[in-house]
Amino acid sequence: MTPKAIILTPDEVRRALTRIAHEIIERNKGAENLALIGVHTRGIPLARRLAEKLSSLEGVDVPTGMLDITLYRDDLSEVAQQPIIRETQVPFDLRDRRVILVDDVLYTGRTVRAALDALIDLGRPAGIQLAVLVDRGHRELPIRADYVGKNLPTAATEVVKVKLQETDDVDSVELWDMEALR
Repeated sequence: MTPKAIILTPDEVRRALTRIAHEIIERNKGAENLALIGVHTRGIPLARRLAEKLSSLEGVDVPTGMLDITLYRDDLSEVAQQPIIRETQVPFDLRDRRVILVDDVLYTGRTVRAALDALIDLGRPAGIQLAVLVDRGHRELPIRADYVGKNLPTAATEVVKVKLQETDDVDSVELWDMEALR
């Protein structure tokens, strides 16, 4: 099976993350008091990569965390009888920090809504922003990303697959037909 299209190559993923890092610095006037929290699964390595870029560009440590949103999903009963709960790890105080939630794909907005609920349960940050590698449209909730690597209009019958070196041994974004994956 092959994807319908390769949307981002490894170099394009790298460039998109570099651009997002620069946009984060511009909007926040530096990287002081920032923290990045990745949404399981692929948001975590993306958050770590962005934190490394921010630290390198600004010379400050940007802490990262990981967030499991499973129990906050509005479709939990439809997903599985025994959902897999993963680790949430936010080893810093959220107070007075601007938190950037990081995820791979923004689609309906429901994952982000769940992530916001999970994050607020951990504390009250000074502000929350959203960074995604791909925004594919089709929102069901009034949610938008502050930082986007690639805007990709898609059909409802298409699937966007993000692959990262840390989880899949390659960096790429692929577009698939849902039928081809069945």
